[in-house]
Amino acid sequence: MLNFLPSLARGIIASLLFGLNVLFWPFIVLAFSILKFLLPFKPVRRFFDRILLWLSENWISCNSGWMNLTQKTKWDVQGLEDLNYKGWYLVVSNHQSWVDIFVLQHLLNRRIPLMKFFLKRELIWVPLMGLAWWALEFPFLRRHSAEYLKKHPQQKRKDFETTRLSCEKFANMPTSVMNFLEGTRFTKSKHARQESPYQYLLRPKAGGTALALSVLGDKFNSLLNITIVYPDGTPTFWEFLCGKLQRVIVRFQNIEIPQHLLRGDYEGDNNFRVAFQLWVQQLWHEKDLQIQLLRKESGVS
Repeated sequence: MLNFLPSLARGIIASLLFGLNVLFWPFIVLAFSILKFLLPFKPVRRFFDRILLWLSENWISCNSGWMNLTQKTKWDVQGLEDLNYKGWYLVVSNHQSWVDIFVLQHLLNRRIPLMKFFLKRELIWVPLMGLAWWALEFPFLRRHSAEYLKKHPQQKRKDFETTRLSCEKFANMPTSVMNFLEGTRFTKSKHARQESPYQYLLRPKAGGTALALSVLGDKFNSLLNITIVYPDGTPTFWEFLCGKLQRVIVRFQNIEIPQHLLRGDYEGDNNFRVAFQLWVQQLWHEKDLQIQLLRKESGVS
């Protein structure tokens, strides 16, 4: 609607509206979370869980509102038809920018249960947002280097236990557990440093997803495999606010999770770990080919 304005003006307007959302919703979410904490009775907690869900979905709707107001994005989306708001989903996606989160929330809000993202532990210190994510029980994971874990192997088990406890909290109502398997945003420098075997993706990390399945595997209806492509180049968050996201391609694919991978000891069973990693690597190989095809179809070499 406001796409006739200069990009700078749209960026300022979008920033103000985004900022108002960040100032308004987290305080309400935190207030109800404190009440939920102070009244730890199951019926009461479930009541507050429904309130927190309603608040979160309206928060996302407000973000979609300023996106529609200031953006003129061409959306090329396929695969939303068979999603179930009352289902359970394990969600994975490639990751290129903070914009990915807004794209996914915009398209999936009220189509599937609220997505609970795996977040880096450091993000809990983001002003207001970190408290809101904590209040909504998003899983916070520590990122350790391979060298650190070799010296402190007990930390890996501790991190998995923390993740397990977070996932168990989701068992009371339908939830979508969201994980960017690459663990970080794609950049050419990270791609080169990893010596990634994929052309458009970093190496996937399977541990968090395996743990979510081990805790909630019998509840998940399917794996929702998402591929995001920005044909005109990956936008920065500021470029996104300025309305420079001209085109975005998103593909959703419901995949049945192999039964033998729904339960297993990823840390203690080497055979299970290898089988799970091979499954994830195959998903990533197919995603890499899909990105190549989508880029070609959209006129990008």
